[in-house]
This record gives sequence, C-alpha cells and structure tokens, in this order.
Amino acid sequence: MRQFNEDTLTQAVIGRLGKVKDARFKQIMTSAIKHLHAFAREVKLTEEEWFAGIKFLTAVGQKCDDKRQEFILLSDVLGLSMMVVALNHKTAPGATEATVLGPFFAHGAREFGYGADLREGATLKGEDTWVSGRVLGVDGKPIPNATLDIWQAKADGIYDVQEPDAEFELRGRVKANARGDYAFKTYKPKFYSIPTDGPVGGLMEGMKRHPMRPAHMHAIVSAPGYQQVITHVFVDGDPYLDSDAVFAVKNSLIAKYRKVNSAEEAKQLGMPSPFLRLEWDFRLSPQGKVKARKVIAPSDAVA
Repeated sequence: MRQFNEDTLTQAVIGRLGKVKDARFKQIMTSAIKHLHAFAREVKLTEEEWFAGIKFLTAVGQKCDDKRQEFILLSDVLGLSMMVVALNHKTAPGATEATVLGPFFAHGAREFGYGADLREGATLKGEDTWVSGRVLGVDGKPIPNATLDIWQAKADGIYDVQEPDAEFELRGRVKANARGDYAFKTYKPKFYSIPTDGPVGGLMEGMKRHPMRPAHMHAIVSAPGYQQVITHVFVDGDPYLDSDAVFAVKNSLIAKYRKVNSAEEAKQLGMPSPFLRLEWDFRLSPQGKVKARKVIAPSDAVA
C-alpha cells in the first residue's frame, strides 16, 4: 500500500516494525508512534507549528554540552523525570524516597571521610552548616561504609558545572564510617532559578510558569547489598516548596535547620559560632529485583 491518510497512516508506520526482534523496543516504539500521531490529530497540528517544534528540539540539543544537559532539564520541567522516578522507584516502608537526578550531577568528585569540609575552595560563602546523620536499613540497623554523593548550588544559585572555571565546589563523595555515621561541613542551600537562557527557559515563559526551585541538597546514597537512592533534602519553610519547577518535592524529604549558638559546640566541631546544624538519616532498602538506577551525568548523555 502506497497511499495513506490520517486514518490509515498510524497502523502503516507500526506495521513497518514487523521485523523487530527486541520485544521491549517494539513495544516502546509502537506506543510512541500511536501517541505522537494521536497528539497531532487531537490538536490538528499545522505544518508551521510542527516546524516550530522541530526548531525547539534542535535548539534544546544545541544547548547541550559536556556540562549542561538541556534535555534533562526539559524532561524535569514537564514532569516526565518525576513520572519515570515514580514508576520505577516504589519506596519500601521507611525507606528514603527518590526524586530527580537533575542536570548537574558530575562524576569524579573528591572522596571525603567523616567531618569533611565541602566548603573548601568555594568562591562564595553562605551560612555555615554542619550536616550529620546515619545511613540505616529500613530495619533501623546501621549500614557501615556507605557512600553519599553530595552536591548543591552555591549561594548565588549557580552550580559549579555551570561555570567554566569552577570545579567540584560544594560537591563530594562522603564516606560513612563503620557505624553508619556521616558528617560534613557545607553551607545552607538557597532557592534558585533553573537556567532560563536556553529554549527550556523560553518554554517556561510561554507556559507562564516561574523557574524557581526550593532550596535543597542533592544526595545519592549507596552501599553494597542495598538499593541506591537518588534524592534531595529540602529546606523547611522555603517559599517554593509548593511550586517546585521540576515537581520533585516530597514531604518526607523536608528538613529543619537548627541554629546553634553554643561556642563550645562550635569549637568541638570546628565550626564558627553561631552555625546551623542539620541532622538527617538516610534509610535504604535491601537490594531486591529492582534494577539499579544508572546515574547519567551530562557528559554521559551527550557522548
């Protein structure tokens, strides 16, 4: 058959997948074709509109480089990233909930031990904060020697990977000790805007949405025999908790920062006085049949 119309084209395209051996690939492509064609029919998409869409997607790709992943950002603001997380990471009772990875994870961060200072080399100062807690199983037992990948934006709302000369600021791989305890020094996170200088920023403006993210610290917590969790720790009282641009806030991930005025406690921890203290435990589920979530940095995604 050579001639197709809006009623026969979809099945014709799907029919061309007849020789595909990979059943999962065939399922995904069949569904994608059905939904794309249905979308075009539903909105009666014009040629001019579709060309504008192609130009937009081209611009998204052109904005990507080894440090910036505009497609991840697009997925985030459309809620698709959190949808995929929700579908693939059903949290066991008591386990730390998962959220989006975001576009600013970077491999190769320096490893630190207990009490590490992630403020070293930071170009901007913030509110000095001591973060400590435990890595536990859902049964409450400590998990020894877990690894916590930690990263956050600087005081100006910019991540190190967004600047050409910055490298591994407020970022590190913190090792918990044999008792499952971890601790490090950092600055209190602040709310910030996602990048708006690219096509995703233009899309947000067109949707009449603000680009703000509530203050948060990123964490990837992993240990042998346990399911890795990619998550955030949000700041209680932040004005954007109810309107996060990427839909990643969960009530169980909102933390209180406590002000410490004790000069003795500050001296004991090697902190200035006064300082802030965050006490936060991460809880991991035992490794099950769920496939481990691969961490994709911008450099991986655009390779």
